Amino acid sequence: MKVSIILAAGEGSRMKSKKPKVIHEILGKPMLGYVIDAARSSHSDRISIVIGHGKELIQERFENAEVTFRNQPIGEGEPYGTGFAVMQALDDFQDDDTVLILTGDTPLITAETLEGLADYHERGHFACTILTADMNNPTGYGRIVRNDAADIMAIVEEKDASAKEKIIREINSGIFAFQGKALREALGHLNTDNASGELYLTDVVEYFSQQGERIGGFKLCNNLEIHGINSRDALAKATEYMQRRVNAHYMKEGVTMIAPDTIVIEDGVVIGRDTVIYPGAILQGQTVIGEDCTIYGNTRIVDSVIGDDVTIDNAFIESSHVGDHTTVGPYAHLRPKSNVGCHVKIGNFVEVKNANFGDGSKAGHLAYIGDADVGENVNVGCGVVFVNYDGKNKYRSTVADGAFIGSNANLVAPVTVEKNGYIAAGSTITSDVKADQLAVERAPRRDVDGWVSRKGLK
Repeated sequence: MKVSIILAAGEGSRMKSKKPKVIHEILGKPMLGYVIDAARSSHSDRISIVIGHGKELIQERFENAEVTFRNQPIGEGEPYGTGFAVMQALDDFQDDDTVLILTGDTPLITAETLEGLADYHERGHFACTILTADMNNPTGYGRIVRNDAADIMAIVEEKDASAKEKIIREINSGIFAFQGKALREALGHLNTDNASGELYLTDVVEYFSQQGERIGGFKLCNNLEIHGINSRDALAKATEYMQRRVNAHYMKEGVTMIAPDTIVIEDGVVIGRDTVIYPGAILQGQTVIGEDCTIYGNTRIVDSVIGDDVTIDNAFIESSHVGDHTTVGPYAHLRPKSNVGCHVKIGNFVEVKNANFGDGSKAGHLAYIGDADVGENVNVGCGVVFVNYDGKNKYRSTVADGAFIGSNANLVAPVTVEKNGYIAAGSTITSDVKADQLAVERAPRRDVDGWVSRKGLK
C-alpha cells in the first residue's frame, strides 16, 4: 500500500497572515489542495495531513477531502522539526507500506513526479529515496552529501553545513519515499543535536547510511515543482507558474488563447474545443464553457455553464446558465440563478437575476430583469425594469411567449403578461396584461402655462 504524509503544521510567519500558510490560494484553490490532488493522482491509498498552527481552519477547509488529520503538539518544550511532525502519523502506515513524505507548501509538485519517485524507490529496494535537484543557487536547502562512489551518506541542513558542504549543488527537496519499517525504526533514533534543537527528518539518512541501508536519489527534471512558498512574492511566482501550466493544458486540448499570460483559469474549469479567449478573462469555480465560444476581455465567469457558440463580451456571469448561440454583453451582469436560453441577446448594461429568459428573446440594453419568467421571442426594450421588491418581500413576474415590453416600462410584480401581450413605452404595469392586448398605463399629461417664468428659471 502507498501512504502519503503531508506536513502542513508550519506557521508561515513570513506570509504575515492571520491564516495558516497552506490555505492561501493559487488560482482559487488552497496550495495544500494541489499537494493532496497530486498525492491522490499518484495512487496513494491513504493521505494523512499533519497540522498544527491554524489547524481548525485547515480541517474546516478540507473536511470533505477524504484525508486523515494528525495534530502536531505546539508549545514550550516540544521538539518541533520535520521528524517530530512525521512521528504524529506513525499509526497511519504499516511496515511493508511505501510512505511518501510531502510538504504542504510545494503546490507545483506533480503526480507524475511522485509516481516516478515511488516506482524508483520500490524497484531499487531502498530504505529511503530522496527527491533531489541540482540548484545553481542552493542557498537555504539541505545539501546531499555523497561519498566517492556517489552513494548518498547524509543530508546536511544549511545551518549545520561546513563551508565545503555549502558549495554542493545537489539539494534535498524535502520530499521522500520510505519503506515503512525502516522509517519507523529510524524515527526512533532521532535527536535534537543540531543548530535548531529540532528533530530533523533528514537525519534518518545518515542513520540509514551507518546501518548499511541503501539510500536512493531520484533527481527532479523540473526544479519548479519544488518551488516552496514562504512569502507573498513566492506565492505570486507559484501562481504565475501554475497559470502557465493550466493554460498550456487547455491550449493542448484545442482552446485558443490570445495573450495567455493575461488569462486566469481556476482548477476545475472545463472548456470546449475551438473556443477563443481574449486577454483579461477570468474563469472560476466549477465553470463549464462549450465549444466554439468567444470570450472577450475583462469577462469574469464563476460557477456557470455556457453552451456552444456563445459570445461573451466584458460581462460578469455568476452561478448561471447560458444556452447555445447566445450573446452576452458588453457590460452585462448575470447574477445567480439566471437561466438564459438559446439564440438570446443580453445586451449592454443588462442585468438578469434569478430569472428564466427564453429562447430567442432579446434585451438589448439598459434593463433589469429580476425574479422573472420570460418566455420565448420576447422583446424587452431599453430601460425596462422588473420591479420585484417592495422593501420587504420579493415577487415574480411572468411574461409569456411573443410579448413586447416597450422602452422605459416598469412591471410591478407580481404581474403576468400573457402571450403576445404588448406594453406601451413608458407604462408602469401594476395588473395583468391579457393575450394580444395593448396595455398603456401612464399618468395623464398636465400642462401649466407660464410656470417657468413665475419660478424665475429663465
